[in-house]
Amino acid sequence: MNTNKHTDTMKWLLRREFWEHKGSMFWAPLIVGAALVVLMSCTFTYGILQHGIPAHVTINGQTLHHARLDQILPEETKLMVAKIATGMYLGAGAPLFAILTAVVFSYCLGALYNERRDRSILFWKSLPVSDPVTVVSKAVTAMVVAPAITLVLAIIASLAQLVIVGLVLSTQGLNLFPSLLASSGLYLSPLRLIALLPVYVVWALPTVGWLMLVSSWAKSKPFMWAVGVPVVALIVIKWINVALESFSGQTLLLAHYAGDVVARILAGIVPGIWFTFQPHLLGGMPMTGNGVDMSGVVSQSYLSLAGIDAWIGVALGVAMLVAAVRMRRWRDEG
Repeated sequence: MNTNKHTDTMKWLLRREFWEHKGSMFWAPLIVGAALVVLMSCTFTYGILQHGIPAHVTINGQTLHHARLDQILPEETKLMVAKIATGMYLGAGAPLFAILTAVVFSYCLGALYNERRDRSILFWKSLPVSDPVTVVSKAVTAMVVAPAITLVLAIIASLAQLVIVGLVLSTQGLNLFPSLLASSGLYLSPLRLIALLPVYVVWALPTVGWLMLVSSWAKSKPFMWAVGVPVVALIVIKWINVALESFSGQTLLLAHYAGDVVARILAGIVPGIWFTFQPHLLGGMPMTGNGVDMSGVVSQSYLSLAGIDAWIGVALGVAMLVAAVRMRRWRDEG
């Protein structure tokens, strides 16, 4: 019974966070996704209708009309084109993930600060909801709910563009829909993209923890505290390291890791950031001439969790969330 009560409370809190931030988490990526579909589809449609398919087939000196390309192109070529398309079409939704980074950063930074600034914390504390559950709901919203919404919208936008491109090509006599529908990548690529969400949660946790910790104690200008403190600390460490090396020839061990630490607490919410911290993963990705190998992306992404760096970040992220809970419990704005 107690477990069901906590589950219901968490669902209610997640629903509350979504409705309070629906504009940034849903409408912003939806509008950008729709604009991308319209802009890219119109550009492609205009180019094809104005100039036609940039391919010509000549037999016995006679150039064949585009309307007959569907009959002329061998089935192997159609399958190859379809495989390339299904391997690359999800890339059309990439701008939405850039928006996700900004949305999650802004949300985490204001998650606990805004409720103190507008004094709504007095109302929420009057409800029978504990501080740990409240903070966890905000962290889950940042690391799971917002990315999941962006994933779905990115997949829909990418599919819409793929369908429009296929329709435009069909007007030129090139019908790729049978080959597209027969390609397993069309169905598996979205599932593989969704499968990256747990990896994102692991790498995003340090950043979410740091931003929410700052949000819990900053009296004003949380952005300056969240970004300024680690950046200034990095500059100071680098300066000390250079000075020490110049005078004694020795270097600070901390200086070799300071840049990575700052990057982890500020850029962990960037999708795919694990390839930056572990560049060797890209080298181990299977090469393919048919677009992005999503199965390789998924396998290499999960390999990033095999290193201790990822789990040190998780431990620090959890510790910062615990500190944020305590700060929310005892912070007094006067």
